[in-house]
Amino acid sequence: MAKRIKMKLIYPRWEKLPGQTTFNLPPHGPVVFAAALPERVDVSFTDENVEPVDFEEECDLVAISMMLSTQVKRGWAIAAEFRKRGKKIIFGGISTMLHAEETVEHGDVVFLGEAEGRMEELIGDWENGRLRKVYNYMGQLPPIESVGPARRDLYKRELYNHKGVQMVDLFHASRGCRFNCYPCAVAYLGGRVFRPRPFDKVIEEMAGIDNNRLFIVDNSLAQNKEWEMQLFKEIIPLKKKWVSHTIEDDPKILDLAAQAGAWYVYQAVFDTSDFIRERIRRYHDYGIGVEGTILLGMDNQSEDDMRRLIDFLLEIDLDLAEFTILTPYPHTKAYEDLMRKGRILDYDWDHYNAGQVVYQPAQVTPKKLQELYEYAWSSFYSQESQELKMTKLFTRVMKREMEDGTWRPRDRKLMNQSFGKEVKRNIGNI
Repeated sequence: MAKRIKMKLIYPRWEKLPGQTTFNLPPHGPVVFAAALPERVDVSFTDENVEPVDFEEECDLVAISMMLSTQVKRGWAIAAEFRKRGKKIIFGGISTMLHAEETVEHGDVVFLGEAEGRMEELIGDWENGRLRKVYNYMGQLPPIESVGPARRDLYKRELYNHKGVQMVDLFHASRGCRFNCYPCAVAYLGGRVFRPRPFDKVIEEMAGIDNNRLFIVDNSLAQNKEWEMQLFKEIIPLKKKWVSHTIEDDPKILDLAAQAGAWYVYQAVFDTSDFIRERIRRYHDYGIGVEGTILLGMDNQSEDDMRRLIDFLLEIDLDLAEFTILTPYPHTKAYEDLMRKGRILDYDWDHYNAGQVVYQPAQVTPKKLQELYEYAWSSFYSQESQELKMTKLFTRVMKREMEDGTWRPRDRKLMNQSFGKEVKRNIGNI
């Protein structure tokens, strides 16, 4: 019988942006990675955003999964502590791929690409004392059918509620994206081919998640109309309530999405046009909330343009808004463009959090762009706080859960803190 291997899997913490409602979602990347490991590997998981890392824990290997650029330096620091204790370090995840050239200096292995079908080789190499410094599978995409259910059993469930309200679980029904947006790294990470998972595997995994509230994290659901419609038809019987990125602007699709449990969507608001105004209205017509995502600092935006956009948001009945500053992450078109023009001012990855200006904007000063970003948050939430707007969204979803019989007793037990109590007051006696 093969020897059991103990792996410590860590998701590094990052500093949250000031002034925003802080809550933690169970991270997706680490548990998808864990599902690809050989059966003989026993995994313990620490999300450092909700609990401290035990550097003395007994283990054979340490795997550090990094999603955000703002996790990179902390990931390196964690690796250094474990290496002092003689542990072998494996780095993986999105920001490992984006920062591979630097990360290779901080660990024993840098794994690049998707993990399915590749972990047996890596673990076997470790067992035989022949680990390679880099395992590079970028561009070599595994069969999408090989993606199995994520290892959500690794989560400590009690750590993922916000002041008494259960947060969403993350889930993906596809990989890849046929678009190639200016600030986005997905084309580099997963290719420009849309790769939907088989419906039977999607439904099996979604049905097995012990949480009625999900975030479908696919880059966009609006990539193939026939697939999108079939996806919604398949998940209607599950009675899940879910958040996603953009849904196709088509009445049939929006109606199916609503039937399937669409709770709210992240929708880019990039100008003040009637097109955007109508786009938001149509979501609302089908009972789907909208969190507007607003990117500030593009080259075509003057100060007046950004102020008009911020004011426009108060007219279109958004349920929530999230503001970000253009951030030139490595391996994006934005990074290549701004690097070529000598406009990147700051290479401290801790500052690459979409809330700090790290480049020279085209039409305003860095200081002015930072001020506009802060003005955007304070202006939009001046009448109702972000937490109050979130309360309204959670109130809506809990009412729907009670109507269709998916409200669970454990949710009632959780609602004993400030946010939960506020939701309870809005719903009534539950």
